[in-house]
Amino acid sequence: MSTMTAPAVTHGALRTTIKASERSEEERRADFRVVAKAVRDAGLLERTVGFYAWLMVGLGVALVGLLVGAFLLGDSWLQLLIAGGLGIVMTQIAFIAHEASHRQVLKSGPANDRLGRILAAGVVGISHQWWMTKHSRHHANPNQIGRDPDIDIDTISFLPSDAKRARGLQRWVTQRQGWLFFPLLTFEGANLHVRSIATLLERRPVVGRWLELGLIAARFAVLITFLFLVMPAYMVPAFLAVQLAVFGVGMGASFAPNHKGMPTVSRDAKLDFFTKQVRTSRNIRGWGMSALMGGLNYQVEHHLFPNMARPHLRKASEIVRLHCATHSIPYTETGLVGAYASVIAYLNRVGLAARDPFDCPMLSARRIEARA
Repeated sequence: MSTMTAPAVTHGALRTTIKASERSEEERRADFRVVAKAVRDAGLLERTVGFYAWLMVGLGVALVGLLVGAFLLGDSWLQLLIAGGLGIVMTQIAFIAHEASHRQVLKSGPANDRLGRILAAGVVGISHQWWMTKHSRHHANPNQIGRDPDIDIDTISFLPSDAKRARGLQRWVTQRQGWLFFPLLTFEGANLHVRSIATLLERRPVVGRWLELGLIAARFAVLITFLFLVMPAYMVPAFLAVQLAVFGVGMGASFAPNHKGMPTVSRDAKLDFFTKQVRTSRNIRGWGMSALMGGLNYQVEHHLFPNMARPHLRKASEIVRLHCATHSIPYTETGLVGAYASVIAYLNRVGLAARDPFDCPMLSARRIEARA
């Protein structure tokens, strides 16, 4: 079955394209009802507790194995390989925490919350409450300007309006942000820790503030104490830097391809749920992608059914793809390399807004297209 790919367009174009559609508003609103019924009838909203139990056991064994390896290696720069492995395992655990926050893992909401908080704050070292609040806003308004926190400026500018305001070092980075994207991801691990902890320290009320701060503090205390006990002190900062860098790249490289470079939506646009979720999301096809990206490769289906367990996403994608093909609804699916190329090209186009005012825009655009 062929897939339909929506081009990356400016924020006004998505609304214009939808208004120009020959399908009525009621027909578009019925899309989700039809797909949701097919998904329910296929039993794809059932929990797969066994799958997650085995996955957590496997990750637990891998985590213990890495710590034992660090203990046995002692004074050796091979510890940095252990650090890289730890970054990979932490990324996979963070995926499960993300799925628990969506009620995908266990059967009850409170049980999922407890699991998510333990994994996120106690194992990975990131605030579960911060993630829940931020990520819920993203799911409600993917790629919607002023409503989706994931397209707010944060070192990288995702919108031309933000790129135009860049100054100093930020401006220099913005002009090259597509090419700097992956190098910058090496700092994303530290950024996630800092931002989540800063949120817990804000004066406004935060659910589970002291519990999460306690879990995060205990996690870092145990990890750092262990590292100082098993390796020379001068090696500890390098170990932590590598672990955070690998974790940052793993997280950023898994989440970025899902929406970056897809159509953005103006703040006041009123779109039906199905259109908003499908048109702003990109799936990543390829063997092993579900394990590599924690199920985020099925981003369209994840956004349509946030509480769907990871093992069911593939079958759900067949239902959604068929519906989209039948009604000529753009459904974006590409390989991982193609997705990254789209992200880099999009970020470079946005970065043009921060160019020197004496640069020739046409020549700048051609230089970026030639590199892409």
